[in-house]
Amino acid sequence: MKAIVCTKYGSPDVLKLTEVAKPIPKDNEILIKIHATTVTSADWRLRSFEMPQGFGLISRLVFGINKLRQPILGTELAGEVESVGKNATKFKAGDRVFAFCGATMGCHAEYKCLPEDGPVVLKPANLSYEEAAALSFGGTTALDFFRRGNLQQGEKVLVNGASGAVGTAAVQLAKYFGAQVTAVCSSANLELVKSLGADRAIDYTQEDFTKNGETYDIIVDTVGTAPFSRSKGSLKETGRLLLVLCGLPEILQIPWVSVTSGKKVIAGPAAERVEDLRFIAKLAEAGEFKPIIDRCYPFEEIAEAHRYVDTGRKKGNVVITFDRSSDTAQ
Repeated sequence: MKAIVCTKYGSPDVLKLTEVAKPIPKDNEILIKIHATTVTSADWRLRSFEMPQGFGLISRLVFGINKLRQPILGTELAGEVESVGKNATKFKAGDRVFAFCGATMGCHAEYKCLPEDGPVVLKPANLSYEEAAALSFGGTTALDFFRRGNLQQGEKVLVNGASGAVGTAAVQLAKYFGAQVTAVCSSANLELVKSLGADRAIDYTQEDFTKNGETYDIIVDTVGTAPFSRSKGSLKETGRLLLVLCGLPEILQIPWVSVTSGKKVIAGPAAERVEDLRFIAKLAEAGEFKPIIDRCYPFEEIAEAHRYVDTGRKKGNVVITFDRSSDTAQ
């Protein structure tokens, strides 16, 4: 099968279209023929090795010293079950599914094997493969942070970086849970975040949300520009700052914040739970959650997709599509 291999850390030029062995499902696994995947900020970060402050050394130990131990990037997919292992009973050939592979990656390929009990669920019937592929990363990340932040109905939530994959998901989920939502983004994306349900949209080039006198129960920082030192004055006395992206100094500060105030800082990687995929799928099927797609690129042009994600200006998700026109089963 064809796969995109990251040959070393660096620019999108390190990505090579390569022929690799097609995986064979183990007894408890399913083999998925991938129809769509995505290029996320996580893919950009791992390929370029642009890590948050303080995480360079530990990231090399975890992911690889000079190149990735898992050279095939891609954290999410949508596709069709081609075959199942002899003990797999939850899915059958022909099932249309989507999955979130998280740190194990491997979705930038034509096929992927996953345990039947793993992070894979049936695709909502009303979504295309492209839309389903874009459900997982932003949706499950925002959901996990809101769970850890104990979001309650009626609370005031500000989403900083509201137009990216996690940001657009956070706006929609906060509204679903009954919050009053303020979205911070660039002027080009104000109408987008309003269309997702934001009660107010702030153009960060024209207004600094930390200086307008407003306070919030929860601030979600998806882009790493609203650390506690900057946003503490915008949190209510029992406010929670959810740092989706932050450096090691911010994490080390968390215990001190908890001891010296009623405010709380929540950071660290989001949990990967199949229950969250099912919840997001249910919302999408009911029309309560919509994955936002900025651009689609064919599989062979994935390096160009990376170049676009590298700009930091994508709206929602960047999707990669596979040409399955020659397949007999669609």
